[in-house]
Amino acid sequence: MTLKRLLLIFGILLLMITSWIEGISQVENKITKVVIDAGHGGKDPGALGKNSMEKNIVLDVALKTGKYIEENFRDIEVIYTRKTDEFIGLHKRAQIANEAGADVFISIHCNSNKSSKPYGAETYVMGLHKTLENLDVAKTENAAIYYEEDYTTQYEGFNPDSDEDYIVLSMFQSSTIDQSIDLSSKVQHQFKDRVGRKDRGVKQAGFWVLYKTIMPGILIELGFLSNPVEEKFLLSEDGKVYLASAIYRAFKNYKSDYEDANKDLKPVVVKLEEPKPQVFYRIQFASYKKEKSLEFRKFRGLKDVRVYKHDGCFKYTTGNEDSLENVQSLKNELIKKGYNDIFIVAFINDERVSLDEAKQLSENQN
Repeated sequence: MTLKRLLLIFGILLLMITSWIEGISQVENKITKVVIDAGHGGKDPGALGKNSMEKNIVLDVALKTGKYIEENFRDIEVIYTRKTDEFIGLHKRAQIANEAGADVFISIHCNSNKSSKPYGAETYVMGLHKTLENLDVAKTENAAIYYEEDYTTQYEGFNPDSDEDYIVLSMFQSSTIDQSIDLSSKVQHQFKDRVGRKDRGVKQAGFWVLYKTIMPGILIELGFLSNPVEEKFLLSEDGKVYLASAIYRAFKNYKSDYEDANKDLKPVVVKLEEPKPQVFYRIQFASYKKEKSLEFRKFRGLKDVRVYKHDGCFKYTTGNEDSLENVQSLKNELIKKGYNDIFIVAFINDERVSLDEAKQLSENQN
């Protein structure tokens, strides 16, 4: 297995642990923050139609969606990954959501195809693609990382064109997958019943921006810019309003259902025990008014030489034992080697204490 694969797997395991911790330590039963992510932007135009660019359409829909939420839910903070035509890296978008402690992540995009026939809306959650078509959509959206100068290091060696990397990515199973599917289903329902769009369903694929977010997250494909009829609808003001209001209504229903289901749950408080203070014993063998380099000739041949400041002097020790028995053995060895005027000192969390204090703490812990 290559180093790149190992790094990617390590990143997935780390995110799984982080996501699990987020789940067990959640203390709020209400949705108070939502991130609206308009895909692409700036030097990355996204999908292109004959008369349109994805980055412009999704920004308009994202801003309208956020506005509907802000106007109707005064207690919800709406965070936008971008509000203008600027380029934001995929890793940065996920970082914005994670650092904000968002409860929901909604990424908005437009689709495209080599053929002008496909049309309709679909919504994705993070998971294993079941068709090559789903994989192609993920590859297209993940290709945005090529616009970043340092993408080879920012994305743990992930290659948007590698089928094998998507298999590795699919190992990640978010603890919020059920919520993500629920929100996606509500979005598709609104698109179909309220806006009259063709329902292409809820799907799974390996989207980097969803993989890196630790809250319920979805990626919406509003429609196909490659289809002339659908492109015209997506470009129209009415089309944008209808789609944004559909996403808003889906979010509203999701919020209501989520909070009703969790209203009787008591917050889970994870109590972590404070680490017990650790006692270490060292042999002090020198003291100077001025600090010496640890490479000083008198220190050669000694192991684990350390310095601490005490009573206005720089004092030097060797060894770092967790018992008096072990440090006494070390002292005897040093005496045999010709070291005189040496004595045992004790430290608790790197702070010097008396031997009596150290002994008392050790006895109490036992």
